[in-house]
Amino acid sequence: MAKKTWKLGEVCRGGIITVETKGQQVAVIGKEWDFEAGSNRGSNQSNAKEWTRLEKSADDSDFVRSVDNFLHDLTTSYYAGQILEWIEANVDTKGSAFHW
Repeated sequence: MAKKTWKLGEVCRGGIITVETKGQQVAVIGKEWDFEAGSNRGSNQSNAKEWTRLEKSADDSDFVRSVDNFLHDLTTSYYAGQILEWIEANVDTKGSAFHW
């Protein structure tokens, strides 16, 4: 299982995006910034409240489009692209019909 959190602040609705991959399953989670933990990027945001989530399998025919649209609703094109690249590098596509 791979997991990464982007603390994007004002360029992201809610401020935080976390992605978890396990095999071919991907969860993209939007979280609200926890200002009680601090307001800078170095603050511990592990207890930030989740407010939206998308879970998809890399085998789904609309996987890339769905994840890309979801990310564009949360943040800018630049960060959506960066997050999709990380997902591509960390999702298991062996044995699937899906190709990036």
